[in-house]
Amino acid sequence: MMSPAPPSAPPLSPPGAVEPPPPGTVQRWAWDYVLATDLAHKLEPPPVPSVWEPDPATPRRIARPGRPAELRISARASKSPGPEALRNPARRAQLFHAFMHHELQAAELMAWALLAFPETPRAFRGGLVRIALDEVRHMRLYAAYLAALGHRFGDFPVRDWFWSRVPAAASPAQFVAVMGMGLEGGNLDHTARFAERFRAIGDDEGAALTERVCAEEIPHVRFGVRWFRRFTQAPGGASPHAPGGASPHAPGGASPDPPGGASPDPPGGASPDPPGDFETWVRHIPPPLSPLLMRGEPMNRRDRSRSGLSEPFLDALAAWTERAPGS
Repeated sequence: MMSPAPPSAPPLSPPGAVEPPPPGTVQRWAWDYVLATDLAHKLEPPPVPSVWEPDPATPRRIARPGRPAELRISARASKSPGPEALRNPARRAQLFHAFMHHELQAAELMAWALLAFPETPRAFRGGLVRIALDEVRHMRLYAAYLAALGHRFGDFPVRDWFWSRVPAAASPAQFVAVMGMGLEGGNLDHTARFAERFRAIGDDEGAALTERVCAEEIPHVRFGVRWFRRFTQAPGGASPHAPGGASPHAPGGASPDPPGGASPDPPGGASPDPPGDFETWVRHIPPPLSPLLMRGEPMNRRDRSRSGLSEPFLDALAAWTERAPGS
């Protein structure tokens, strides 16, 4: 059965127009992380509380994140260095700086989704927190690599491209379609490609780091795949009270176990390969985004398959030829 058409996104709100969550709650932790303007807070957020704001909470769709003064925001992306250019340590530093900013945006947007979709199961929102903590840890790994090259976060301009696109998601199904299956799925392609390039120029440390991040992104994509199937199999694209009972699964401030682990999966499970999976996914990508923007060359089919994407889905993604709008 074809899922209903995705809804239009509600308007985003500036922070002053929305009541902040109560102090000492998971939601307040997410709120404070998104809006923090202190770089130390972005890199080392405080422990996650064990208390959730009472359900149902008010949706809070924050329009934009806080930005530390160290970061210079650019409207245009810098050109990605080619394989030979990566022999220059400064160009490698520039590339890893971009990787680090991607991780920052991913962490913020996981926290954003927790606030934007309070009707979702706590199991889902707890998984978002775990992924956010993974992304923060990846930021610190990239920061250490940058430091070894004589650079730090803020040395190069950054582009808030994820923030200009992802908050268009009107439903949790759209969010995981874009962020989990889309952008993080594409990151499996990009990290595998760059790991090969780093190893080819003798940068084994950079290659190992990129491969580690790739491996830890696989459960993030799997989390997106399974929850997308769960949401699109339920009326309205979401299942606030999934069968089997969603454990509160409060994050409690502990580091993810294992690294990259965005469990729990949707209670009750989901069909491993629903008919029309790819078509349903495409219909849940908010315009002007396109599957082409979420596919790297070459596609890392092995890790995408390990994340739960079926071979028919990957075949359809590989064959997608529409010119990408919104890039």
